[in-house]
Amino acid sequence: MKIVSYQHESGVRGGVLVDDAVYDLELLLQGCRHAVQGATTSVREFLELYGDRLGDISAEIGTLVSQDPVARVGSRDGVRLTTPVSDPSKVLCIGLNYKDHVAETGRAFPEYPDVFAKFASTMVGPDDEIGGAKVSGNLDFEGELAVVIGRRASEVTEEEALDYVAALAPLNDVTARDLQYRGTQWLAGKAVDGSTPWGPALVTLDEVGDPQTLGLATRVNGIEVQRSNTRYQIFPIARIVSYLSSFLTLEPGDVIATGTPQGIGAKRNPPVWLEPGDTVEIEIEKVGVLRNRVGKPQL
Repeated sequence: MKIVSYQHESGVRGGVLVDDAVYDLELLLQGCRHAVQGATTSVREFLELYGDRLGDISAEIGTLVSQDPVARVGSRDGVRLTTPVSDPSKVLCIGLNYKDHVAETGRAFPEYPDVFAKFASTMVGPDDEIGGAKVSGNLDFEGELAVVIGRRASEVTEEEALDYVAALAPLNDVTARDLQYRGTQWLAGKAVDGSTPWGPALVTLDEVGDPQTLGLATRVNGIEVQRSNTRYQIFPIARIVSYLSSFLTLEPGDVIATGTPQGIGAKRNPPVWLEPGDTVEIEIEKVGVLRNRVGKPQL
């Protein structure tokens, strides 16, 4: 199942992408035998109610779509998709999680996941431009796999951790390197408004399978700049979820960016920075392609 958020005249609503068409999630669920009472306008509300039964709903989506044509919003090209979860309570990121990326930074292998946070204000969708060119001349790309939590998770074991993962999506952890390196903390470089696109859809694990076997590629203006596979992560997704849940409670809709492989612009000679008008693509096997242009500075 491919879960999306789309712009409606009443606001942002949850939807499902089926055969290049968007269907309203709440309308589809009215005919679902797994439906429960409660608001499902947003994707986060949907996950709060259905995060423990996504496989069942995914299996029923084809039937629901054929039975309820009224739920069809329109073709993908005619519908504006927004950030997949518009109101996450937490956006957590893992740094230095690929062996080759650690090597290119010259740092020692981490003993525990290196965790930092973003804010919802940094996140934009697949139909948005990448922000940040006004405040930084050193915007850098970071292709990553994002994990979205589907069930409340506290102190879960590594063995059970994937049961709490709802879906996966491509994410571009665009970083303002000049802001990042001004101090010892990374926050300034990672928190620029509208700088982190992700999507277009959340693809549930029943469609993806093993999340540790996924190829990842980043392209800038059609030129490949990163290529790796999630099998090369130092801390696999199950370990990351278990570790994070050991000291904070993960809620449905929370986003975890799981790190980038080698090839970032800052470590090239000479460095390669994103410029206004550049197109950046993040492609993840079985999950999808995220494509965004870098926006021009607003005067």
